[in-house]
Amino acid sequence: MSGGSDDVEILMMFDSVLVANRGEIAVRVFRTLRRLGIGSVAVHTAADAGAPHVRDADEAVLVPSYLDIDAIIGAARGAGARAIHPGYGFLAENAAFARACADAGIVFVGPPAGAIETMGDKIRAKRTVAEAGVPVVPGRDEPGLSDTELAGAAVAIGFPVLLKPSAGGGGKGMRLVREEAGLADAIAAARREAVASFGDGTLLAERFVENPRHIEIQVFADAHGGAVHLGERECSLQRRHQKIVEEAPSPLLDAATRARMGAAAVAAARAVGYTGAGTVEYIVSADRPGEYFFMEMNTRLQVEHPVTELVTGLDLVELQLRVAAGEPLPFAQDDVALRGHAVEARVYAEEPSRGFLPTGGRVLALDEPSGEHVRVDSGLAAGTEVGGSYDPMLAKVIAWGADRAEALHRLDRALGSYTLLGVPTNVPFLRELLRHPDVAAGRLDTGLVERSLDGLAAAPPVPPEALAAAALERMLALETGDPDPWAVPDGWRPGAPAWTTWIITPAGGGPVEVRVQGRAHDALVAVGGAGPVPASLRADGPSSLVLTYGGRTVAFAAARADATLWLGRGGRAWALAEHVRAESGAADAAAGDGVLRSPMPGTVLAVKAAEGDQVAEGQALVVVEAMKMEHTVTAPVAGVVVRLPARPGAQVALDAVLAVIESPVVENKEA
Repeated sequence: MSGGSDDVEILMMFDSVLVANRGEIAVRVFRTLRRLGIGSVAVHTAADAGAPHVRDADEAVLVPSYLDIDAIIGAARGAGARAIHPGYGFLAENAAFARACADAGIVFVGPPAGAIETMGDKIRAKRTVAEAGVPVVPGRDEPGLSDTELAGAAVAIGFPVLLKPSAGGGGKGMRLVREEAGLADAIAAARREAVASFGDGTLLAERFVENPRHIEIQVFADAHGGAVHLGERECSLQRRHQKIVEEAPSPLLDAATRARMGAAAVAAARAVGYTGAGTVEYIVSADRPGEYFFMEMNTRLQVEHPVTELVTGLDLVELQLRVAAGEPLPFAQDDVALRGHAVEARVYAEEPSRGFLPTGGRVLALDEPSGEHVRVDSGLAAGTEVGGSYDPMLAKVIAWGADRAEALHRLDRALGSYTLLGVPTNVPFLRELLRHPDVAAGRLDTGLVERSLDGLAAAPPVPPEALAAAALERMLALETGDPDPWAVPDGWRPGAPAWTTWIITPAGGGPVEVRVQGRAHDALVAVGGAGPVPASLRADGPSSLVLTYGGRTVAFAAARADATLWLGRGGRAWALAEHVRAESGAADAAAGDGVLRSPMPGTVLAVKAAEGDQVAEGQALVVVEAMKMEHTVTAPVAGVVVRLPARPGAQVALDAVLAVIESPVVENKEA
């Protein structure tokens, strides 16, 4: 769908639309509003005042929180916005928010509040769609089941059985039970977590589908009785129930199964009087693709909607606006055609090699992929501060191909050109995942990523050429151009040049000694214990370095933050910190065996020691929290705490020094 005379109808209904969200989804909605000639209003917190979504909007309003319903309604009224698009997350599936919009005379770009409520309760949703003829997983879901009744239901269903909280999702409170012996403990644990996460300990039990695949159907319905589906998306590549890579169509389904699943999804939408965009999620056995069961319905636009847009040629946000404006769907089911294949990868601020801990920092340099059939939905810009207050997803990279193999190859190439310096991301992990033999062959299930983590998440060592580039960058920065040889730090001495030694410490790793003889443009470089290699380095603009190393020339994206040089190449990024010019033996002293560094950017919750304390190896010293995740940092060696910069309540960056322990072994070595 594209802009044109038909846009007048929307313009008459909506002069401007407020987007009650942030980040990449807000930027993406603004893109469609701009194309349609509709005014855009952003909301933002004080911390987000300089965020890209604020700059992209025609007008922006400060609010205390993205969850503050009264403030957002007030912002829409004050800006004259006649509609609110909720994006996804925050208030997108909040029935009270949908009602508040209606009470204020503002159009909620989403389904009716009643549909949100019904589909937000897993038990009600399952019963409602079952009555409409939609297949559901065998199980028992009456409200208020006691522990005894729940245990009896599990035995009757047959193991393995899945316990699920009725009040929420995201994997919280779910327990897989494979035998009766562990049932009582699993029920108790699931109830505790459900109460803690959702304030409601109601559980349901259902059969666990072995080798499950997660396949969802995009539906659209209008207020005139029209309802269609737009094909399926395969979302089986997940970790801890969170999607990582999605694609359309699924490599599992044939046309007949797609039609049956799509018709069932439309029936589910009709059963609750649905309007707008929605997604019906199914669980499908990889061993029996013709057997599918309803899981839940997401009553909003999905994160992965771009893959559907690329294979259908439709703008789903425009469709949402048209339906919200009261227009009928402009096409029927028979008009929907899927062309080619599309795959999406989610770029997260996290470090897979550190257990997927969230990261953060300031974006020092950003070069997002582009090119034919490559799309990036992003909420980033150079200078953006990535913190731990919101979801760590930064962007989505999407590629289309004539077939699945072409789409996967194009996406891998796009990720290989993704440059983000200043914030560690999962891009290298995504590339490894796309190259996994089972992914390439379409042999997917929701456990594939977890089973393959050892090979996918391991961080390869920093390549010697990156370390060489870092040392030569220091030489290049210090060279003055003065012909006096004594003014250049190249170790020049009468008779023969000497070696200059640098200590380079990659983030999360140990220090590496890099020795340089000569100047940056003509040098010998010895990395670690390796022999000397001819090398040269030159700057190619303000954010690029070109290195020739052992006869091979490569280019790095480069950015500096104080004493840390960031280099990027092939989708990878290295933070090479504390480039200290060293004397002989300094590498040993810089080893930092007793240095505790923060594993993620966040807030110090607790400090469990004081300067001068004697501590044991493995003793808990500091607790850091980010994204509601706590991480306890322990003493790597026994010794005395000689420095303790960490303070409760303080914000810390990734790899910030929390404490320093002086070990007797280190003292003896120095002596």
